[in-house]
Order: sequence, then C-alpha cells, then structure tokens
Amino acid sequence: MQLYALCDTDTLHKGGVDILSFAARAKSLGASVLQYRNKHSDIATIKTDLIALRHVWEGFLIINDHYELAPFCDGVHIGQEDLYAIDSDPSRAVKILKMAIGEDKLIGLSTHNADEIEIANGLDINYIGLGAFRATSTKSEAKVLGESLDEIAAHSKHPVAAIGGVKLDDTFHHVTYSVVGSGLL
Repeated sequence: MQLYALCDTDTLHKGGVDILSFAARAKSLGASVLQYRNKHSDIATIKTDLIALRHVWEGFLIINDHYELAPFCDGVHIGQEDLYAIDSDPSRAVKILKMAIGEDKLIGLSTHNADEIEIANGLDINYIGLGAFRATSTKSEAKVLGESLDEIAAHSKHPVAAIGGVKLDDTFHHVTYSVVGSGLL
C-alpha cells in the first residue's frame, strides 16, 4: 500500500506547520502522492503554494477542487458535488473536466458508498477516494465506513485511496493508497 499525503492547509495552520515542512515529512515517510487542499485562500495564493510545492515535491502533486490550476500539478481530485456541478451526467462531466485540464492529468473522485463506486466504475478517471474510514474534524458530516471500507473498496475497478481518519499503521486488502493528513504531523 502506498502513502498518499493530504496537505490540508486548515489542519496544518492549526498545528503550526507550513506546507513545505509537511511535504518534507511526507517525502521522508515515502509518500508517492501529495494532495494540496486549501478551502479558504484565494486562487493566487493557492497557485503560489502549488508552485512552491512543485519545487520540492517529486511525486504526484494533486490539487483538490481547483481544476483551473491543473497546469501547476499532475492532476485534480474532486468531490461528488464538484462532479455534478460540471454536468448532471457524470460521464459528460469527466469528459468536460478532461478537456479543461488535459488528457495527461490524473483525475481522482471522492466516493462514499457502493452506489457511487458503481457510477465511478463507468468513468474515465484514475482513482477514487473512499471514506471516511474514521470520524475526522475536517469532515464532520462524513459517514464513517469503518472496517466495511475495505469490503466496499473491492467493488472498484479503479485504484482506491482510503481517506478519513486513516493512520500510518492501518492496513487494507483492497486499497492502493492510504490517505493520511494530520497523522503525518
């Protein structure tokens, strides 16, 4: 299983950690993917952060939500709401997204249950995020899947990134990536 580091600026700010220190920690632990998530800054700040991360991060760099910034990273991760905001038809939404970001960019999609995985199986995406595994402070409304996450993950044709309260020592059988954020601090 590979480590997928979630660089959430709200969490880092609360912990007094800057993004470059977080990236260095993720790199030292062998993370292959780093997702940058910033829900509150303006686009210019987010772009500046992505450029700074690109200089120090050698693995895959993913932007959360802001697909207009895809030129500065390797791909985007979007949620269900973001997908349907692009188009009410998920397949068309992914095609529109690919046209906007480029065919060479990775696309990850958040999923929360078997029904969403079934829809994702028909989409031209690169991986899914599945969770939450445990309750977290960043997504209090998320349904906790617990141990059933691994069983649900088995239904995905795409690589699965387990997200939400995942710790470094958690193990799964049907998951490619363990997404760890504050657990790296």
